[in-house]
Amino acid sequence: MAQGSNFVDYVKVCCRSGHGGAGSAHLHRDKFTAKGGPDGGDGGRGGHIILKGSSQHWTLLHLKYRKHIIAENGGPGLSALRTGANGKDEILEVPLGTVAKDAETGEILFDITEDGETKILTPGGKGGLGNWHFKSATQQTPRFAQSGMPGKEQWIILELKVLADVGLVGFPNAGKSTLLSVVSAAKPEIADYPFTTLVPNLGIVGYRDNRSFVMADIPGIIEGASKGKGLGHRFLRHIERNAVLLFMVPADTDRSIAEEYEILLNELTAYNPELMDKPRLLAVTKSDMLDDELEAEMTETLPKGMPAIFISSVSGKNIQQLKDMIWKAIND
Repeated sequence: MAQGSNFVDYVKVCCRSGHGGAGSAHLHRDKFTAKGGPDGGDGGRGGHIILKGSSQHWTLLHLKYRKHIIAENGGPGLSALRTGANGKDEILEVPLGTVAKDAETGEILFDITEDGETKILTPGGKGGLGNWHFKSATQQTPRFAQSGMPGKEQWIILELKVLADVGLVGFPNAGKSTLLSVVSAAKPEIADYPFTTLVPNLGIVGYRDNRSFVMADIPGIIEGASKGKGLGHRFLRHIERNAVLLFMVPADTDRSIAEEYEILLNELTAYNPELMDKPRLLAVTKSDMLDDELEAEMTETLPKGMPAIFISSVSGKNIQQLKDMIWKAIND
């Protein structure tokens, strides 16, 4: 997946659907009929603006510079009861996990989670009725028809929440990118300073018997992220979609592992308490620097009742066992 500025997870667009075409007020005339009855057809429907899920898109970059999306108007009704042409729909392909919101109210309209799934974002106006609808015993030749309904104009926010089976949660520099680069073909930018990961990296992790799962390295949380501090909200949003949360705490942390885990947990709870319903695992990273005695000592201090494992992405220590733990959690 493209790095840096090419990962676009938020766009705001103005959507204008097509107006419905006017109904026709035509009266039937031919060489045999001098005064025929009404035969005006209905107007065509205005074009919709439609979102369509596409597994070929990973970001919203292709929509970043399309500020105005305008669908075609419906055609007017025709004689001989012929309906006008429908306006051409505008179909926007979006990555799976895209959420559409009303920009004015913030209301979530819907989300797109499946490849090929389509939903109408901004419906086109209905076409007007032709004059033959208004014929009655008292009014044999109505010379009027309905005008079409106007289209709708609205500002829409599209947000992408990364869909992954397991999300890596940890402070900057906890070793998340390194783990992802070791277990998958993803090539995240890795450096020894906080906030290297400014966009979520997705990696497909190969597992036994040709099976695989998707791992997302979510950019590091800092204390106060749930209040929007730092790069908080934009990043926390990506965690909502993951099936399993893998908390990563480095063995060389200044605090105890339990303390660091509690802080991460508090940030997530403050942002969205529902995240607490997801299965959680704990990996103590950079543990190639620990001897057996120190590891045994630290094991005593780990949070209770949670599957935990000591790993090292550099030496490969317990990486396969970690994959087994994750696979079990995803499939439970």
